[in-house]
Amino acid sequence: MMKQIALYGKGGIGKSTTAANLSAALAGEGLDILQIGCDPKHDSTRMLMHGTWIPTVLDLIRERGDATITVDDVVYRGFGGVRCVEAGGPEPGIGCAGRGIIATFQLLERLDALKGDVIVYDVLGDVVCGGFAMPMREGYAQEIYLVTSGELMSVYAANNIAKAIARLSRRVRSKCTLGGVICNAKNIDGERDLVEEFAHRINSRLIAYVPRDRGVQVAELNRQTVVEYAPESNQAAVYRDLGRTICENRTTSIPTPLEMDELESFALEFVQV
Repeated sequence: MMKQIALYGKGGIGKSTTAANLSAALAGEGLDILQIGCDPKHDSTRMLMHGTWIPTVLDLIRERGDATITVDDVVYRGFGGVRCVEAGGPEPGIGCAGRGIIATFQLLERLDALKGDVIVYDVLGDVVCGGFAMPMREGYAQEIYLVTSGELMSVYAANNIAKAIARLSRRVRSKCTLGGVICNAKNIDGERDLVEEFAHRINSRLIAYVPRDRGVQVAELNRQTVVEYAPESNQAAVYRDLGRTICENRTTSIPTPLEMDELESFALEFVQV
């Protein structure tokens, strides 16, 4: 049975790095992986593609229309055989960024390209509206994973995404539930405990703690994921453990997000400790 997951999180939280290393780790288990970058920066798959910026679906549609586009025009093979797609976004200052996601899904459905053992959607999570909510709203992503650190604005964004999941879970077409919370650490005092407690309070659980590691930056400077560049490293092992946890996860939930005053009080508890 195909597993469709989406990683949502605040911009700059390391969501794309997590997604790419997760895909690389899953591919190392012999699984057929499709990663779809749903962020206008279109950098989700770069490390899987050894630094190459692959053409985006939206750019190709603008240039040629969608009638003549083939699978080979938009799906590229990266490290470990991971199939890579980038939705792209509008020209700066023009149009809706979510439009690239909508157009991408429509095209991939027409091309019968939404298949594999695991589909990983890497989605911008500062706002969960329009096209950015499409993986959840239209039933593509069935498990949502929140990527956050212990910083207040990162947790705030994760909480907003939890609100969207709670609302959309009531829709007929939406099948999304919350699979868990991933802490991508920033080396803040008490960070793991904070994120673990946040996950508990929104009716979920911490499924992975990804420590801050210089090896991630070194790997990316070499245009590779950590899983490829340093496969024997502790950091690569963390991503492989994350992959196994997600593949084996059968416990998802409808989140109970916090109100803003609850969130601030909660964060203050940990700052004062």
